[in-house]
Parts: sequence; structure tokens; C-alpha cells
Amino acid sequence: MKEEQPLELERKDENRFSLSRREFLKAVGGGIIVFFSVGDLTAQERRPPGFQELPADFNAFLRIGADGRVTCFTGKIEMGQGIITSLAQMLADELDVSLDAVNMTMGNTDLCPWDMGTFGSRTTRFFGPPLREAAAEARAILIQLAAEHLHLSESQLTVKEGVVVDKNDSGNRVTYAELAKGKSIEKHLSKKPTLKNVSEFSIVGKPALRKDAWAKVTGKGQYAGDVRIPGMLCAKILRPPVHGAKLKSVDTSALAEDKEIKVVQEQDLIAVLHLYPDVAELALSKIKANFDLPEAKVNPKTIFQHLLSVAPEGEVVAQGGDIREGEKVTREAFESTYLNYYVAHATIETHTALARVEKDRVTVWASTQRPFGAKEEVAQALKIPPGSVQVITPFVGGGFGGKSQNRQIVEAARLSKLAGRPVQVAWTREEEFFYDTFRPAAIVKIRSGVTEANQIAYWDFDVYFAGPRGAEQFYDIPHHRELSHGHYTGIPGAHPFGTGPWRAPGSNTNTFAKESHIDLMAAKLKMDPLEFRLKNLRDQRMTKVLKAAAEKFGWAASPAPSGRGFGVACATDAGAYVATMAEVEVDQGSGKVRVKRIVCAQDMGLAINPEGAQIQMEGGLMMGLGYTLTEEVRFNGGKILDRNFDTYEIPRFSWLPKIETLLIENPEIPPAGGGEPPIVCMGGVIANAIFDATGARLFELPMTPERIKNALAETKAKKD
Repeated sequence: MKEEQPLELERKDENRFSLSRREFLKAVGGGIIVFFSVGDLTAQERRPPGFQELPADFNAFLRIGADGRVTCFTGKIEMGQGIITSLAQMLADELDVSLDAVNMTMGNTDLCPWDMGTFGSRTTRFFGPPLREAAAEARAILIQLAAEHLHLSESQLTVKEGVVVDKNDSGNRVTYAELAKGKSIEKHLSKKPTLKNVSEFSIVGKPALRKDAWAKVTGKGQYAGDVRIPGMLCAKILRPPVHGAKLKSVDTSALAEDKEIKVVQEQDLIAVLHLYPDVAELALSKIKANFDLPEAKVNPKTIFQHLLSVAPEGEVVAQGGDIREGEKVTREAFESTYLNYYVAHATIETHTALARVEKDRVTVWASTQRPFGAKEEVAQALKIPPGSVQVITPFVGGGFGGKSQNRQIVEAARLSKLAGRPVQVAWTREEEFFYDTFRPAAIVKIRSGVTEANQIAYWDFDVYFAGPRGAEQFYDIPHHRELSHGHYTGIPGAHPFGTGPWRAPGSNTNTFAKESHIDLMAAKLKMDPLEFRLKNLRDQRMTKVLKAAAEKFGWAASPAPSGRGFGVACATDAGAYVATMAEVEVDQGSGKVRVKRIVCAQDMGLAINPEGAQIQMEGGLMMGLGYTLTEEVRFNGGKILDRNFDTYEIPRFSWLPKIETLLIENPEIPPAGGGEPPIVCMGGVIANAIFDATGARLFELPMTPERIKNALAETKAKKD
């Protein structure tokens, strides 16, 4: 047992764990603490390409309590995707404890290791491996301690559900709890233990009830808006009417005599504070403000031409062969342009934060996908060291990339400092829509050609402002080039308001274009769309997934349009392979689409929690109906015209089709992403099903009734 001393690498890097060993042990209580360094990770699959290496002093922590319970500390957050369960499964299996014995502490910047954020379906892929290694090291350390306690060699011991047992005498045993009682031990192994093989798993790969289920269905689970602390005030903030507006003057005199209202002003931040949010809201309406409004230079009719005019040169996503050589062997060429409009995240929970600024300490409870990023932003805004800021992330009510931005957190912290009391900022639905970082409007242009044998000869692909994700090619095309012009976060002057990541950013747009274009080619060649895809595939994983989906769906070969309303689309995303088939019914009078059935097959390698994976698939498929059929942010310059759900329509329960999901077993492949891949095919598969039902090809998302009627009219005019 070692005497408690400050950590050797104490606060040289503000991104690392923020407490001394003494402070950490005091915060988490007694038990065996395992400090696991992952600074030496070099395997490419353990980090996203292009991201920084993990800091050399980055540590993953887990604690074996005196009661036998195991606490996992992770910088990841739970926003409905279910990692609170799947991470616990990985730890429990490698540590040899029951899943019920694992507690999860997530997104607390004082207790958890630094993390870049929870997004991109990266948690299982990139945090999972070091977490398993930490658990394996903890298990090995516990066996060492058990060997000392039982006076036996380590080879004579086995472990099951937190109990170390003598192989020759089952009555000679010691529990993890007994080993941890009254001890605070830091220990490292000189040699890293071997991780379990798939065949040795007893918890990973098995369906598990979500660890947050009981708290959420009973209403006991807390979100940032549920947190209450003594002295807390609620803030309502003066907002501009349009993006880019400049405040000319403000008159708060109407509130001067109201002693219960506190008006706070600092530069661009003007707010009304009160114990109750509705009173603060009423008081805010009495403030008179004048703004200089910018000229509205773009609208939905001009946005795409504007984006093309400001787009940067394309960056190569992937390429092979020579497009000109492909054109020489082409018997039929195709060229099309695909568009998508702005889409909101529309999460149930709006951006919320409660901040308490004290003399030398700031504590924030926040709905965020980036607690460590929020910590840095608060420190910068208040001009204090990051080590003085603690961000605590309760359950987050949906993110989809939208809660990567921390504006409300900085606002709450600034107001708390100015007011000298804790302040909560909970955006209204109108504020949520106004300050959302939308999925950007984007354009995809594709040129392609086929040979006499109906093989794709070349593929020339340019995407503008959606980003490169999903643009890469998995079909067998000898001559191809994929270019990305501008990221989804945009460039200065590109968009009239903020844009950012939206569930599988870029991949929805790119997959809609790719799979629509593949279908367009098949139809012109009078080939069954599934047959055409299989003919141009060599990737055996994709072939297997497509065939599995077709078998489940009951696909019968027929060139489109067949009148059946069947569609198919496939994609790779976050390391997973997905194939989706759908059946739709189109009311040609109204242009309305009813999706009757969806079948989705997914190969995500090892599925940590198959039940959780299928729930994520179902949620993604249903959410995908929104961006496919109705979701579009209307605007005029910087003015957002959709500010609530009365005009911005998200999927409804009445839309619910029959959804069938199929997980392709591939446990020898490391886990891939699961939260995002199923959504990416929805635009393409529904567009293709509409074409099969009606003969009308849709080139824009969302495919609203008006756009469908226009496409039907154009198709009829061409026939006439």
C-alpha cells in the first residue's frame, strides 16, 4: 500500500485528469484504484484518422469498491445511444464481474479521463479497446492480490463474478470486495495482460437491459434542466431577430422598479434573471431593443447557386484509375445533380446549463456532447484556469451532433459570475431552432458511365459542403474520383447561419446521391436494381449484407419502375455495412408517401449489446424518415422561419412502418459504429421506392408532397 502523494504529472496539461491523487481518492471513496495509462496506444483502429494522439498522460480509471461494486469513469456521455450499458458490458466481461455490479460515472470532468467528445459512432470503436485493457489489467492486479491473500500461485486461481477461487478447493476463495476493503492502491503491471477472445465472452455479445432504463421510465433520471441548487436564478436572454443583426440600442427602464427582477448586461449579453423562468420571460418582453438588420442575400431558391459560387477547390476523398480511360470504354453515360436543404437537430431536450461561479471554482451541469470542450470554453470566457472549472453531464436528451456546441454553457457561466448566484439557462424551442447548427444545404454532382457488359466504367463525384463522409466508393469501379468541396461546418460567408454535424454528418447526403444514381443507372439499363448492385460489387461483406436484406424482405427481381414501390440502398458508415429495403405507397393526387415496411440488415462486426444495437437501428430508421420526407428549415437570409414543431415536421408515431432489423453475425471483426449507420440509407431507399412506385425520380431532399407532385407532373409530361 502506497502513501497518498500528488500525481507525478499534476497539472502540466489542463486537458488531463484534474485532481491530485489525494483529491481523487477523497472524491470517489475507498477501494482499489486502477490507473491505466493509454498514452502508448498506436493501433490505427483505436483512433479516428486525422485525430490527435491520446495525450501521453491520459488515464482511464476504474475503481473496485469496498462493497464489491465497480465504478467505470468515462468522459463519454449518455444521450440515449445506450453506451451506459455497452461500455459496462465490455468492462464487466474483461474484469469478470456481473453487469449489475458496474456503476457508470460519465462526462464528469473532475472524475473522468479527458475525452474529445461523444459523436461519430466512435465510443465503442475507440474508447472500448483501452477500457477493455484497463479492465484486463485490473483483473490481473486483483489476482496478484488474491494470490498474496490466499498464499497461492496465480496459476492456481480462477475468477467468476468478482470472486477469486482456488481451482483445487472451491471453498478457498476471496472476493474483490474483500481485497478492496480499506485499501487505496495504485499499481501497474510490467506486462499488459492478453484480452479475452470472443469465445470467452459471457456478457459481451448478449442482449442486456439498458442500465438507465429504470431511472428514465420512472422519471428519476436527471437531465440538466432537472438540476436545482440553492439560490438558483433562471435566465432569459435578449436575442437578435435574425442572424447577423447588430444591437443599436436597448432600453431596460421598464424593469427598473421591479425589485424581484435582476437585469444583467455585459457587452453582447443582456439577460433578465428571476427565481421562475416564466416571470423572467415576461420581464424580458418589456425590454425595448433596436437592431441593425443585415440584407437577406440568400433564400431557399438561391442557396444552391450561392454555395456553388463560393465553394472551394475540391479535396480528394478517394480516387483510382483515370476517368478519361473510363469514358473511352463507356457505352452509356449518366449525369445528375442531387440537393438537400437545411435540417435541424430538433432534439427533445433543448440546450440547457446550470452554472455556479464561486471565488475560485466554477461548477456547471450541462447538456453537452463535449464536456471537456465546454470546460475549456468556460475557462476562456471567464479568464480563469481550466483546472478551476468542473463540468458535470447528466443524461442528455438527444444530441445527434447538435450539442457539440456549448453556447448555453458559456452564457450560464458568464451570467452566474455577473449575478453572483447560480444561473440556469434553458433555451426555449424558438432559441433552439434559431441557434441550432443545422445540417447544411449541400449539392452532389455525379457523372458516370457503363460498359457493354453493364459494368460501371467510371464514377466522377463532387460533393459541396456536406463533407467527405460517405463519399468514398465501395462498388467495383476501375476509374473513379471523389472530391469534397467544403466541410459541413462551412466556410465564412457560405451559410447565413451556423451549420455543423448532424447524425452521420455528410453520409446521409452522399448516400442519397450515390444510391439514387446507382438506381438511375439500373433503370436506364432495364436491370433489377439489386442485380445491378451485386454485379458491380466485389466486397463480400456488402454482398452478404445485401443478400441477407433481400432474403428477409422477400425481394423478387424486376427492373424499376415495377409499380410495387420497392426500393433498395446500401452504404458503409463508421465501419459498419448496411443494406436497407423499403416498400412505399404514393398518393399521386396529394403527393403524400406512406412507408409501409422497412428491412435493414447491418454488419457491425462484434455487437456488444445486440438488443441495444437493434434499438438504435430502429430509432435511426424512424428518424431518417424525417430528413427524407418533411424536415426542411425555411429561411430568408439570416431569418429562421421555422421556430417550432407547428411548422417544422418531424416523424410521428402515425408514420410508423413495419420495421425489421437484422444483425449479421461477424464477431471476429472488431465492433463498428451502430448509432449512425442505419440512418444513412433512408433518403436513397425511399427515393428509389418512390421511383419504383411511380416512375418519378426525386433529386431533392426532403421529398415533400409538393416536390413529389412536381416530379410526377414532369414524368407525365415527358411521356406525353
